[in-house]
Amino acid sequence: MKLVIGNKNYSSWSLRAWLACKQSGLSFDEIVVPLFGSDWEEHQRQDNLQPSHGKVPVLWDGEAVVWDSIAIMEYLADKVGRDRFWPKDEVARGTARAMVAEMHSSYLALRSECPMNIRKRITGGSFSEDCKQDIIRILGLWAEARSRYGSGGPFLFGAFGAADIFYAPVVSRLLTYGVAVPGFAEGYMQAVWEHDWMQEWIAAAEDEEWTIQQYDRAQA
Repeated sequence: MKLVIGNKNYSSWSLRAWLACKQSGLSFDEIVVPLFGSDWEEHQRQDNLQPSHGKVPVLWDGEAVVWDSIAIMEYLADKVGRDRFWPKDEVARGTARAMVAEMHSSYLALRSECPMNIRKRITGGSFSEDCKQDIIRILGLWAEARSRYGSGGPFLFGAFGAADIFYAPVVSRLLTYGVAVPGFAEGYMQAVWEHDWMQEWIAAAEDEEWTIQQYDRAQA
């Protein structure tokens, strides 16, 4: 398998697909394409990105090609067993699926005002009311998952899984923009940030030489 992703410092959807590949336990090669660089349009026209109409991430597996992070995760879950990604308990699994779907389709204010930027730290930033409501909603979902299903470990449903994969970029955003969170959320965020796979991604992001000016100017 090969996974085509964008810059590790900025590409939240690439992070989700990459974590899903790691969670699958399957071997894969990664191809990093610098987003919005001088040759970005040329990259978009190449065969690796044609099926997704020039967007990352894209997973290639023999004759199969899958784009969009949630589709990639579900494809991998079909290959290795869904219990590797989702809680075994039916009720918990239903909540986890709903949380992942909401992350995939919602929180537009948070996404636009606080783009992922692993290398950056900002203090004293201001947020719109819509962005604040996104954060409150996410913290509420985290609190419910941790209190109802998190007794088996430090992650949302105990063990690391699909929900943590999809909220990992949110953890990065909250850290980057200095968002104050309650103690339970601090503990969860620390567990995600210190996970071996996240540390591998963070180290690679810090070593990247590419920059995207519009993201580095956000909340400057």
